[in-house]
Amino acid sequence: MKLWYFLLIFTANVTALETTTIYKYYDSEGVLHLTNKAPKNKNELLYARSYLIQQPSSPSVFKHNNKYSELITNAANKIQLSPALLHAIVQVESAYNPKAISPKGAVGLMQLMPATARRYGVKDRTNPTENLAGGTRYLKDLLTMFNGDLSLTLAAYNAGENAVKRYNNTVPPYRETKNYISKINKLYAKLSR
Repeated sequence: MKLWYFLLIFTANVTALETTTIYKYYDSEGVLHLTNKAPKNKNELLYARSYLIQQPSSPSVFKHNNKYSELITNAANKIQLSPALLHAIVQVESAYNPKAISPKGAVGLMQLMPATARRYGVKDRTNPTENLAGGTRYLKDLLTMFNGDLSLTLAAYNAGENAVKRYNNTVPPYRETKNYISKINKLYAKLSR
């Protein structure tokens, strides 16, 4: 599957997102490949990044049994994010506790910092609806900022967008951030099944 196919998917009428990795490499004949298939010879690899790719609507709707499931699904669908991704983030950030407070001062289901809450008009960070609305808009803005790269988006959500920029748009070398990305990706994959 080539990159042009992924670009076509972006223009389709969609409601769900999935993660895929794009590989860029030159083969032994000097032909450039942009594909979701890893090269057989790893020495040829020039580039590999995970991206969120929109998938066509399907009748199966993500379901998660907890009292915030409908709010999370609605918040995700409102701005065309995957409900499974949002569930993974909420689970890792707060374990679905709207009153969760981090040692650094992040609050609520999506653990919004005071400045982020102000930026997105969230007045009560413990209010699940407000918190999800602000958090999903921030997540969507990060996805746009980092060209759909899920790893960079999650790194920015965890460590801050300036940390990602400071490291030349790569995942900062922070153990916490790397673990955060890994946890989200594993849970996201599990919840997407």
